[in-house]
Amino acid sequence: AAARARGQVPRAAAAPASSPPLVVLTREVGKNGKLAAALAQRGLATLELPLVSTSPGPDAGALPPALAHPDGWEWVVVTSPEAASVFLAGWRAAGSPPTRVAVVGAGTGRALLEVEPGPLRVEFAPTLANAASLAAELPSMPGGCRRVLYPASAKAGAALEEGLRARGFSVTRLNTYTTLPVAPSALDPTALAAALDAPVIALASPSAAKAWLAAAGVGAPRRAAACIG
Repeated sequence: AAARARGQVPRAAAAPASSPPLVVLTREVGKNGKLAAALAQRGLATLELPLVSTSPGPDAGALPPALAHPDGWEWVVVTSPEAASVFLAGWRAAGSPPTRVAVVGAGTGRALLEVEPGPLRVEFAPTLANAASLAAELPSMPGGCRRVLYPASAKAGAALEEGLRARGFSVTRLNTYTTLPVAPSALDPTALAAALDAPVIALASPSAAKAWLAAAGVGAPRRAAACIG
C-alpha cells in the first residue's frame, strides 16, 4: 500500500526456494539459464529436465573446409542458436575466414555476436523470423557469386534451400548436427516426478515434445505446454 501511495509499482515477490516448480525447462543441459532467470524475475519457480541432446551430424567434419573454400560464398545462412554454435566452431577451425552471414532472426544473430563480436559479420535478417522469409528476401550482392552455404540440422526441412534455388542461388547444405530426444530411462527419476507435478512445461523443439510424451506416459495428467513455435 505504501508503494502505491508513493506512485510506485509493487514488484512481484520472488518464489521461495522451497516452492514447487511451476515451469519445467527442457532444453539441453546448460541452455535453460536465460529463460530460468527471466521467469525468476516474475516470481516463477523452475525445474530443469533436459529432454534433448545435440550430436554431430554426418557433415560436421565438412564444415571447416567448406568455409575455407577458395571460391568463397556470397552468404552463409544460420537458422537457429544451436546452428550458430556449430557454425562458430567450424568457422574457428577454418581459421576465422571473412564470412558474410545471414540469420533467420534476432535471437540467432545475438547467439553469434555475443560469442564472436569481432570479425564475424551478420549482415542480413528477414522481416519475419522464418525460413520462407529468409529464402524470399535474401539479397544477391552486386557481383556476388550467388553461392550459399547452409549448415543445418539434419532434421531441418527443405524450404530454405528450395526457396533459394528457385531464385537462382546455388545452395550447399551441410547437415552439421542433429537433435535427439533423451530416453525416459536416462532421465533423473526425482526430477521427472517433480516435473509431472508442475503445471507448465516449456518445449523448444519437436524432439523435446516427443521425449516428454514418452516420459510422461499415456495416463499422465494434462499439463499446459508453452511452445517456442
